[in-house]
Amino acid sequence: MFLPVLSFKLRVVDTSVNDRLKEARLALNLTQKQFAKGVFLKSSGYIGDIEVYRHEVNERILELASSVYGINKAWLKTGKGKMFDGKKIDTQLEEMNILFNQLNPHFKGYVLSQIKNLIKLQNVKDKE
Repeated sequence: MFLPVLSFKLRVVDTSVNDRLKEARLALNLTQKQFAKGVFLKSSGYIGDIEVYRHEVNERILELASSVYGINKAWLKTGKGKMFDGKKIDTQLEEMNILFNQLNPHFKGYVLSQIKNLIKLQNVKDKE
């Protein structure tokens, strides 16, 4: 009798980076879904997979987490320094970013044109 041989490819994941990303997300009081949208991921499942060590934290996510949420990239990578890089996180801008990313491309264009029109209107009112 022959038994099938199963082979598994083991991946080594730096759990400390994964843990720190989760810690930062929780400090920001964001759900996995909210955080995923902020870093331009279509699925919150990927963030969940990072948090349970199924995926590695890639450079793109590190960059976006830093730029969007003000998380110190060096801290994410090494655990050294402060969690946040001192940039003030604009919560209204963050909320707008999350909502904007939920729109389909047609509505994104409309929203952008409306913002541009509001700025023009504001500039006219400022001159009066």
